[in-house]
Amino acid sequence: MSKSNGRMHGKVAIVTGAGCVGPGWGNGRAIAYRFALEGARVFAVDKDLSSMAETLDLIHAEGGDVTPYTCDVTDSEAIAALVAACVTRYGKIDVLVNNVGGPTPGGPIELSESQWSAQLDVNLTSVFLMCRHVMPLMVENGTGSIVNIASTSGIRWTGASQVGYAAAKAGVIQFGKVAAVEMASKGIRINSVLPGQMHTPMVEAILARNQTGGDIDALLEKRQRRIPLPFMGDGRDTANAALFLACDESRFVTGTEIIVDGGMSARCD
Repeated sequence: MSKSNGRMHGKVAIVTGAGCVGPGWGNGRAIAYRFALEGARVFAVDKDLSSMAETLDLIHAEGGDVTPYTCDVTDSEAIAALVAACVTRYGKIDVLVNNVGGPTPGGPIELSESQWSAQLDVNLTSVFLMCRHVMPLMVENGTGSIVNIASTSGIRWTGASQVGYAAAKAGVIQFGKVAAVEMASKGIRINSVLPGQMHTPMVEAILARNQTGGDIDALLEKRQRRIPLPFMGDGRDTANAALFLACDESRFVTGTEIIVDGGMSARCD
């Protein structure tokens, strides 16, 4: 992780999905850690508090300020309580990172109706609900940055049939564009980060089982073949992009996306 220069000093950031399914650099863990390293006070949210143990240990080891909080971010009432708890703890909310999500395999025939609804809920509705509850506070303060973690699956075929996930992530991207234009006059910026074929703990814990029957090496090899750069990124690369969009260095950036995929989406094959 890059050395800190205080780019988030004085800011309060909510990071959802700050836990991780295993050891290593998942997107949420890396974002929470990177923000804390840069001086932010981080309100770290996850549905499973035990998944945040490593996240908290990493931040505490650097002397960072982090508050863990358990919440199902598809539940509007629970989110209202989350936002109130953050304001009680830190007094304000400067940055919101919507990072909750995950794919379920299947195309329009294989994916059940309940799986389709669940994919939209966890990947897209969670973004809407978090914004709905946080935006009024940002409007009141006259400033704020919202970073939505989408996916290159929202803009192209990425090698696996996961139509619910792809549709939801495309929705996240367009939601950000439309909301960014509406909220610009209020001082609120909204952007998306689109990670590509990252090597995160989710790849080994979930995707390998779904796509290659648990053969992690086979999945990693298949994913690497899609990437022009000779290596796969991980959550730290997502975190660096999110950091830029969250901090004041990107003050004139809104309604757009940063693609973090090693050049994969630029390929025509």
